[in-house]
Amino acid sequence: MRSRRRVLAVVGAVLLAGCSGPAVKPGSSGGAANASIVYAKTDGGTTFVRNYNVMGPATDKAPNMELVYEPLMRVDYGDGGVLKPWLAASWTFSEQGKQLTIKLRTDVTWSDGQKFSADDVVYSLGLPIEKPDFSIAGVTYKSVAKVDDSTVKVVFAEPSYATLNQFANILLPMVPKHIWSTQNLNTWTNPDPIGTGPFTLKEFKPQQITLQARTDYWGGKLPMSTYKIIPTSADALKAQLLKGDIDWSSASWPNGEKEYVAKDPDKHLYQLYSNGGAMSVLFNTAKAPFDDVHVRRALALTIDRTAVVTTLQRPGTEAGPTGLSDQLFADWLDPAYKGKVQKVDATAAKAELARGGWTIENGALVKDGKRYQPSILFNSDWGWGNYADILLNTWKQTLGLQVKGAGQPSAGYYDKQNLGQFDLAAASTGGSGVYGVYRFLSSSFKVPIGKSATLNQGRWSDPQTDRIIAAMERTDNVGELKGLGRQLQKIVVDDVPFSPIYNNFYFVDINATRWTGWPTPDNFDHIPFVGMGPDTILTMLKLQRRGS
Repeated sequence: MRSRRRVLAVVGAVLLAGCSGPAVKPGSSGGAANASIVYAKTDGGTTFVRNYNVMGPATDKAPNMELVYEPLMRVDYGDGGVLKPWLAASWTFSEQGKQLTIKLRTDVTWSDGQKFSADDVVYSLGLPIEKPDFSIAGVTYKSVAKVDDSTVKVVFAEPSYATLNQFANILLPMVPKHIWSTQNLNTWTNPDPIGTGPFTLKEFKPQQITLQARTDYWGGKLPMSTYKIIPTSADALKAQLLKGDIDWSSASWPNGEKEYVAKDPDKHLYQLYSNGGAMSVLFNTAKAPFDDVHVRRALALTIDRTAVVTTLQRPGTEAGPTGLSDQLFADWLDPAYKGKVQKVDATAAKAELARGGWTIENGALVKDGKRYQPSILFNSDWGWGNYADILLNTWKQTLGLQVKGAGQPSAGYYDKQNLGQFDLAAASTGGSGVYGVYRFLSSSFKVPIGKSATLNQGRWSDPQTDRIIAAMERTDNVGELKGLGRQLQKIVVDDVPFSPIYNNFYFVDINATRWTGWPTPDNFDHIPFVGMGPDTILTMLKLQRRGS
C-alpha cells in the first residue's frame, strides 16, 4: 500500500532514467461486462465537437481522447511522481544523457487489429519535429529513429535526463502511422479514431458520447462495456450526483464534505489529490505594463488569497509564493519560503509602483503619459467569476486600480491564453516535479503574441531562468537539482512571472452506488481523475460492480 505521504517532490524523470521498471499489470475484470459508467464533464460547454485529431493545432476537440490514444509512459503520483512504463516497457539513457533508447511493449495492437510498432512511435514522436504547430506538448528532443520493430532511439542536443516526463504527456500520444500519414493533419478531424487505448468510439452525439470498451485491450479486460460522457454545469452536477444519475466527475465543490459526503459517506466520495502546483495569476510579460516587474510585484502584493480560499471553503490552502505546495515539495522548498503565504500589503505595493515610476489615475495605471486599463482572463466554465471578483475588488480597494473581468468559456479561454491575448490570466501552474512545474517558463517555448503557445503563455523570457532550466535537464544528481530548484523559486518570488493564489488539486466527485473499488487520497497508486490518461484507465480496470 502506498500512501499520500509518499508523494514527495521529485524530478521524477531523472530518478527513473535508466530504469526498466515493472511490466504494467492493470487489475482484473470486476464482472458486469454489460454495464456502463457515466462521466459528467463540467468544463466543456453544452455540446461536444467531433474532432479526434489529438495532435492537431485546433483547440476545440472531443473530450477524453486519452482513453483512445495513449502515451509511452505514465507519472505515478502515488509513488513520488516517478515515471512508470506504459506503452514503453523500459528505457535507458546513454551518451551522458543525450541518447534515449526506448523498448516497446510487444503485445499492443491498434483497435483496427494492426500491431503497434516502432514505426508508429517514430511517426508519432516525429510529428512535433516536422510540424512545429503540432508540438502541443513542447518536445525537446531533436530526432527519433527506429532500431528494430520494438525499439526506438531518441536523440537530444544536450543532456536531457529531466525531460523524460514529456513522454508521459497525454499531449504526446502514440497515433497509427498507417492512418495518420495519409491525412492532411491541419484540416482532418479524425471522426473515427483508431488508438491503442481501451476504448473505441461507439456513438457520437453533440450532447452525449458513448465509448465502447475493447475486448482485446493489452492492459486487461474492463469491467464495463461502455463509458458515457455527458456535458453538464457545476450547479447541475450536484443534483445529478445526489440523484445517482452519474458515477463520476471532476469538479470543485465548495463545502462538498457537508453537502455531499455527509449525506451518504459510503457512496458519496469527494476527493482531493494535490497536484503540487497552484492556481495563479499569470502575467503577460510580453506587453506593457506587465513587462515591468514593479507592476507585477504590486499586483501580487494585493491579492487577497485568504478571501479566495474562504470563498472556496478550503481553509489553509493558500499558496506559497513559489507556486510549489508545501505538502508535496517539502524536501525541495527553500526554507525561507516554507509555510509562507503572501499577505495583502498595500503600502509595499504602492512603493513598488512608485519605484517603477507608475501612478494610478482614475482607475488606470499611468506612466510617461500612457494609460493602461488591464483586464483579467478567466475560465467561466470553471465558475471562477466569484474569485475573479475578489481580485478585482481588492485591487480597487488597495490601489484604486480598476481591473476588468474577462470571463470566457473553455474554448475561448484557452484560445486567448495560448495566443497571448490577455493582460492577466487566472491559470493553473504545476507539473511533475520541480522541473515539471517551472519548465513552462523556458523562453524556448516563447512565441510572439498572436501565435499559439501551449507552454509559456505569459511569454516569460529571462536568460537566468533558461540557464537554470537547462542545467536541471542535464543532471541526474538530486542534490544539484534541489539547488537549481531553489534558484528558480527565488526568481518566481522576486521577479513574479506568475503569482500563486491557492494550492491546486485534482478534484474527484464520485457516486459509488453502482461501482466500488475507487482509490482514496490515503490509499492510491493512481489518481481517479478523468483526463489523466493511464491513471483514468487504471481506475476503471480496478472497479467492481457493486454487489457483483
